[in-house]
Amino acid sequence: MELTDYKKQGPRYLNRDLSWVEFNRRVLMEAKDVTTPLLERAKFLSIVSSNLDEFMSVRVAGIQDQIRAGYSKKDFSGYTPEGLYKRLISRVSAMVSEQYRTFRDILRQLAKENIVFLDYAELNGVQRKAMETYYHDIVFPVLTPMAVDQSRPFPLVHNGFVYLAVVLMRDNGAVRNDDEEDQEPYFAIVQIPSNLSRIIPLPHNSNSKKQSFILIEELIRHHIQTLFSGYVPLAVHEFRLTRNADLALDEEGAEDLLEEIEKELRKRRWGAPVRLEIEEGFHPYALEVLQEEFEIQDAVFEIDGPLDLGFLGKLPGAVKGYSRLRYPQIDPVYPWEFADNEDFFDVLKQRDVLVYHPYESFDAVTDFIVQASEDPAVMAIKMTLYRVSGNSPLIQALAKAAESGKQVTVVVELKARFDEERNIAWARKLEKAGCHVVYGLIGLKTHAKVLLVIRQEGRELKRYVHMGTGNYNDTTARLYTDIGLFSTNPAIGEDASQLFNLITGYSDADQWQAITVAPTGMKDRLFSLIQREAEHAAAGRPAKIIAKMNSLSNQEMIDELYVASGAGVDIELVVRGVCCLRPGVEGLSERIKVRSIVDRFLEHSRIYYFENGGNPEVWLSSADWMTRNLTRRLEIMCPVTSSSNREALEQIMKLTLADNVKAKRLLPNGKYEPIRSSEPALRSQFEALDISAWKPVEAPIPASVPKLS
Repeated sequence: MELTDYKKQGPRYLNRDLSWVEFNRRVLMEAKDVTTPLLERAKFLSIVSSNLDEFMSVRVAGIQDQIRAGYSKKDFSGYTPEGLYKRLISRVSAMVSEQYRTFRDILRQLAKENIVFLDYAELNGVQRKAMETYYHDIVFPVLTPMAVDQSRPFPLVHNGFVYLAVVLMRDNGAVRNDDEEDQEPYFAIVQIPSNLSRIIPLPHNSNSKKQSFILIEELIRHHIQTLFSGYVPLAVHEFRLTRNADLALDEEGAEDLLEEIEKELRKRRWGAPVRLEIEEGFHPYALEVLQEEFEIQDAVFEIDGPLDLGFLGKLPGAVKGYSRLRYPQIDPVYPWEFADNEDFFDVLKQRDVLVYHPYESFDAVTDFIVQASEDPAVMAIKMTLYRVSGNSPLIQALAKAAESGKQVTVVVELKARFDEERNIAWARKLEKAGCHVVYGLIGLKTHAKVLLVIRQEGRELKRYVHMGTGNYNDTTARLYTDIGLFSTNPAIGEDASQLFNLITGYSDADQWQAITVAPTGMKDRLFSLIQREAEHAAAGRPAKIIAKMNSLSNQEMIDELYVASGAGVDIELVVRGVCCLRPGVEGLSERIKVRSIVDRFLEHSRIYYFENGGNPEVWLSSADWMTRNLTRRLEIMCPVTSSSNREALEQIMKLTLADNVKAKRLLPNGKYEPIRSSEPALRSQFEALDISAWKPVEAPIPASVPKLS
């Protein structure tokens, strides 16, 4: 399809990386929002830091690689690597400054609540005595001062760890000579122990409501002399290095992918420096030493406050009480379909079941796998694992099933970024239990979320399938919004079998009865669905697209949406993170609206709705509309065939589109503004806590979660 003509109003696309910065700024807005409970604001501030760490170590690191290689071609948004890099450093610097202004405001608000962080000089006698004991008994034994001189080369500085840079002079007493005054100072570094809590609670009077804390680096700084006897510290300042953390795998040439990834993980420790963070007022000599060692000049961030605010994520756990400063605790509802019948197989023979996390409990997924592992009629279990929690009950159930003689096949994605080591450990445990463990396909990440159970029922085998938009992770299922579909639809079941055959064996399956799979056909299928809406619009039939995803950055997909808009299709996009499409541009995207929701839970579900001339189709998917999802990952898109489940998804989308509290509207210039509405305030995540607001209920809902005000 040819794109319609449009008036020249700037570039056709927004830049992916600049769009990401805008997303992280929306996270920062949650930390600034005074209506957000105070301890939750601190958690959002920690998320800003962890998001930025990954962005710098992967995306910005890649741009630096392009610059070093002399690559100067513009991307589809019109930026050269060098031009984009300069813009990113400027935007990130401004965001970090705003982040620390917010941090200081949160500290002031915490102090009003009698929750305070103290410098060592502010400690009272009891607190000093306790910290002296804690330092000498717990902290001092694990510290290692590392000097840098001609005989001791610069030690390895690990990615993301906080260090102290120490500038020293030899202590010669009161007697000095001119030569000694001209001496170059001594330099050393001390790593802040990562296996000790960074937040140390201080003792307080039992009659006092005040809860006081000190950061471990403040404690070490005060006692730095204990590490350098015979020397006088001139300056002690924090620094932190971000390294390139992307893996460069030669999958084609690797004889053993697991060993190859383990080797690359070890290399990650020596990744090229990307960013240097230093404490405000950093000693000039220490900075000169670090910049020379790391060969970094421009990406140096001077921070007015403690480095790496990720520690704030632990603050709510360190503070005792103060429930009013937190979100009310919720207990996810067990899906009513399974509540009165503990036999999952009996229920699923009657109906497909849709489960919406975290409002409905992920325990339903875990319990299904446990039942399958214990059921003597179950012949085989096949499952994909991308990111799994640290103590996953799913792993235990799969291992138990294999040990009982069932055929258990697990596709473990070893290349899930920053979860590689954990997944390697799970892979080995599963293999030891007798599971068939597969590491996916060369050149592709297996990002699809599929569980297939094959059960002997009479003379035939019946397939039970679970497909989801999110990972099989019981921890994140309480923090992310995701949707899972249990189904016994024969077409979906046969497709699931084909999918596992494609992954584990030699199979060129390209004919699917129900599902659509990337990278072989999903993009083309989505294009055809979008184009069908354009044809309906041209013929005067109902035409509408509603798509909810994490990111939208594929240029071809954006172009197809532009064409559909020009043909008269109304398009509503809910894109939490990166969006390269420019909405609301005359002659190009007038009918396209884009909004983003950042709230208590991370919006993670992918739902695609097509009006189809009055006969709507709704799909769930593991894939965002990004180039990597559509061309470099194994992904699935599954139709929702049950009318009641389609109705539930339509209601979920209506709630999402009605949000006028946390939703932000994307403007053509790439900025976001709050949704302004004359309608009563509606916060979609809080409304969804009432299951009856979106799910057709045919039985009493058990023990509903509390409604948040």
